[in-house]
Amino acid sequence: MSLHLAGIGFDCDDAAAVAAFWSAVLDRPVDPDASPDFASIGAAAPDAGTPGWLFQKVPEPRTVKNRCHVDLHAADRPSVQTEVDRLVALGATVVREPKEEFGAYWATLQDPEGNELCVGAP
Repeated sequence: MSLHLAGIGFDCDDAAAVAAFWSAVLDRPVDPDASPDFASIGAAAPDAGTPGWLFQKVPEPRTVKNRCHVDLHAADRPSVQTEVDRLVALGATVVREPKEEFGAYWATLQDPEGNELCVGAP
């Protein structure tokens, strides 16, 4: 196969602000020269096997549920709530409290601009 995941893109209103949130979530620095129009994490110096995160300003707001979202894996079930609390302190909003479903324990949140993400553990 000749394809590999190079990056995850986010449309947003303030690219620098959303990148700063995800930088704190992932404990990865925002690349130099971030602006409200474009920012990235890990795109300036790609790390093998770790995709870059790209944030680009778009004129229209998000109006419907995300069709694709990021799933983050916590170390274990007790860590799920710890991580949810940490992300809320960083600016996330809880959409669905942690609960067991589909063989996993997970919660759904939104980043500061409403992009959905899940935090879970087996």
